[in-house]
Amino acid sequence: MVSSRPSPPKSKLLNWWESLTPLSRLLVIALAAPLTVLNAWAFSEIFGYFESLFVILLVASLLAFLLSYPVDWLEQRGVNRAQAAIFVFLLTVFILVGVGVTLVPLAFTQAQQLVARLPEWIDSGQRQLVMINERVDIVGLPLSLDGLISQINDRLKANLQNIAGRTLNLALNLTVLTVVRLLDVLLTIVVTFYLLLHSKDIWVSLIQWLPARIQQPFSQTLRSSFQNYFTGQIILATCMASGLISVFLLLKVPFGLLFGLTIGLMALVPFGGSVGIGLVTFLVALRDIGLALQVLAAALIVQQIVENIIAPRVLGSVTGLNPFWVFIAILTGARIGGLLGVVVAVPTAVVIKEALISIRSVRKADEAQHNTHTNHTSKDHSAIIKPNNDTTSPTNTQPTPTESALEIKD
Repeated sequence: MVSSRPSPPKSKLLNWWESLTPLSRLLVIALAAPLTVLNAWAFSEIFGYFESLFVILLVASLLAFLLSYPVDWLEQRGVNRAQAAIFVFLLTVFILVGVGVTLVPLAFTQAQQLVARLPEWIDSGQRQLVMINERVDIVGLPLSLDGLISQINDRLKANLQNIAGRTLNLALNLTVLTVVRLLDVLLTIVVTFYLLLHSKDIWVSLIQWLPARIQQPFSQTLRSSFQNYFTGQIILATCMASGLISVFLLLKVPFGLLFGLTIGLMALVPFGGSVGIGLVTFLVALRDIGLALQVLAAALIVQQIVENIIAPRVLGSVTGLNPFWVFIAILTGARIGGLLGVVVAVPTAVVIKEALISIRSVRKADEAQHNTHTNHTSKDHSAIIKPNNDTTSPTNTQPTPTESALEIKD
């Protein structure tokens, strides 16, 4: 009897694995583990050797990917692609130069002033804690802030000044590095413009190496994942920075421009906006706890409006990933590629997720097709071997024993 739900065919790798003995499987795992580590180390060394080239290509690819959407939009309106690419590229350079000339010097000046005033703010925070401790003693609550005050006096001042100094040094080093490695910057600009002009041809030439049936789905998944993520994060960061700068200026928060830009830049990375809000609230609390509570409330309101009202209406679901996997992807990207790894970690995780879903759906479709084909084959086989018990059929012309006896008697 043929089963109506036969098992799907197994792959050659699975058949080979099932043919091994338990001891052989253990040996295979023991050999595969060090080989995997060795391959990972080899890839890490190769990446380190060609790191500058990879960084240039990756940054240029990301910039060209983001700029390709306005170029495609202009091309759909009848503009020549070369002309559209030149216009978008020059407009982007003009905007970046304008931002760099106006906002960056102001933010850098405020950062220097913040570092200079940090000791004063820390002393103010210590005095506020002393006042809170006195009020707690008056109320009679079993709470003492003496240990916290001593910690602030001994450690926090030196640590905050050290962090602020490192931040300024990092900004200066980035500026000097940009000037010194001007060749890399120029190469990135040239490669970005070239990719912007010939992105479609280059992408088609890369996609052709994949199997034919997954070329189109992979291309659509990659474009939609990166588009949704980067467009969403840029919109979130821009809205957060604009809204917070306006609110901080209305509340007369010291260094409001610097704090708003800081939170906006940190919002480019998932969970970065929340971390930035906490950091800014802590710094403002050193100067004035009441103002810090106002900053925290205003920042949370702006964040909720941007994330729950503006972004969903503009983009819908940005990543579709669980926050836990977003966090894991960010940590993995930071460990592998540093800041650049953090930037591309989440869209890469989205692509991997969509690829796994596609593979599973294709697998289920193949199983369903195999089961349907097997069921049809079983029904046809049963129809062929089924006995014919219909005695009234015209093809049943054999005489019965009674009819034969009557014919002999006659």
